[in-house]
Amino acid sequence: MSLEIIYQDSYCLLVTKPNNVLVHHAHHSRNKIDEESLLQLIEHQLGTRHYPIHRLDRKTSGIILLASKREYVASFQSLFTNNQIQKIYYGLVRGFAQEFKIIDSPVKGRDADVYKEAETHVKLLDKIILDIPVKPYDSSRYSLVELQPKTGRMHQLRIHMNKVSTPLINDAKYGDKNHDTMYEEQFGWKNLFLHAGSLEFTHPFTEQKLVLKSSFSEDWIQLFEKFLWKNPLS
Repeated sequence: MSLEIIYQDSYCLLVTKPNNVLVHHAHHSRNKIDEESLLQLIEHQLGTRHYPIHRLDRKTSGIILLASKREYVASFQSLFTNNQIQKIYYGLVRGFAQEFKIIDSPVKGRDADVYKEAETHVKLLDKIILDIPVKPYDSSRYSLVELQPKTGRMHQLRIHMNKVSTPLINDAKYGDKNHDTMYEEQFGWKNLFLHAGSLEFTHPFTEQKLVLKSSFSEDWIQLFEKFLWKNPLS
C-alpha cells in the first residue's frame, strides 16, 4: 500500500491515512502480525520512523500529522492543546443537515468514564434525494457536510452527528444500519464516509503558514460523480 505524502520537511510529515488502518498498534494487540499500522507503512515506504501527534479512528480516512523526531512532538502537540490548528473533516450523513449548526454536547473521554465538553461546527455543502426506498420511507435523503471539531474527543464527530439525527453513512457503531446496507447493495460502498480533509497551522519551527489537504479515496470520488456534487477539496 502506497501512502499519499502531503508534506514533509526536517521536522514533520503529513500523510493520508487510508480507511481501516490503525495509526499504531496497542501494546497487546492481536493484529500486529496480521495487519500493518500506519506507522509501519510509513517506515516501510520512507525508511524512517515518525511519531504521531494526533489520532484518527481506524475507520476514518484523511490527513494526519507526525513528527520526524521524538523531541519535536511537544511543539506540534501544543498546536492542538492551544487551539492553534484548524481541522476540517467531510462527512456524508443521513437526512438533510441544517445550513449551519453548532453542536455543543459533552462526549465521554478517551481514558475515563467521564464526560467532557465537546463542540462541533457543521456546515451543509450539498444534499440529494434518491428514489431508493429505505425503510420506512419510499425515498432517501443525504447531505454532504463540512465538520470543524473545536475539541478533540474520541468519536466526537460520529457521536455528534448521531445526536442531531444525521448519522454518518457506514458508521457501524453510531449509524443507521438500513441506510448502510443500501449503500453497500446499491453502490458497493462499505467504508465510513468521514474524511479528515485538511489541516491549517503555523509551523512551530519554520513559522511558515501551512494549509494542507488530503485527497479523497475512490469511494468519495465515485460518490461525487454519481451525486453530481462538487469535490470540496478541488
